[in-house]
Amino acid sequence: MERAELDGVTLEYEVTGAGEAVVCIHGAFIADTFRPMMAEPSLASRYRLINYHRRGFAASSRTGPASIRQEASDCGALLTQLGVERAHVVGHSYGGCIALQLGLDNPAVVHSLVLLEPALMVGESAQSYREAMVRGEQRYREVGAAVAVDEGLTVRWPTYREVLDRLLPGAFDQAVADAETTFGAMAGLLDWRFGEAEARQITQPALVFLGGESEALWPTLR
Repeated sequence: MERAELDGVTLEYEVTGAGEAVVCIHGAFIADTFRPMMAEPSLASRYRLINYHRRGFAASSRTGPASIRQEASDCGALLTQLGVERAHVVGHSYGGCIALQLGLDNPAVVHSLVLLEPALMVGESAQSYREAMVRGEQRYREVGAAVAVDEGLTVRWPTYREVLDRLLPGAFDQAVADAETTFGAMAGLLDWRFGEAEARQITQPALVFLGGESEALWPTLR
């Protein structure tokens, strides 16, 4: 991967394909979530795909906890450095929140939003989700990175390991190495506010994906 120096923060990134720009913002745990998508001919033949590691993941700068707004600024700065004036923005989970904040702070650069199970704390499930975030960080301190990462991924996808090891060899070990960032970032998510008032400010076309078995975790997203 290449590296971009952005106001004291180094971000690893890769670019494939040609056409309209699409930037992918990964969520917690797995920094290479979008790596398989980068090789899809149907996408790379039509779009300029930009994939990067958020601060604190893999070889990007480890700066300590960052706010959602800071991470949105990172994404915007990377696009500017790459000469991208407007992009389709794809965000997974935590990355979906970053994508939404980018849409609020820098609407001119966001052509459209694709949100893959954005980690929104709204509706009836908000309090239980907040409590789960706090418990996850506590478990990390109690049992260590490997166990906490496994527990965090298992609750989201009970059979994740076989598929993860096949599609992204080494991704679990990288997730363990990045655990301090993953669990430290929970504070940024807990401090972030996105409700109906903010949603009404999002004017770009938005497509929201929810997994068929995901309501156990995200009942509010229906």
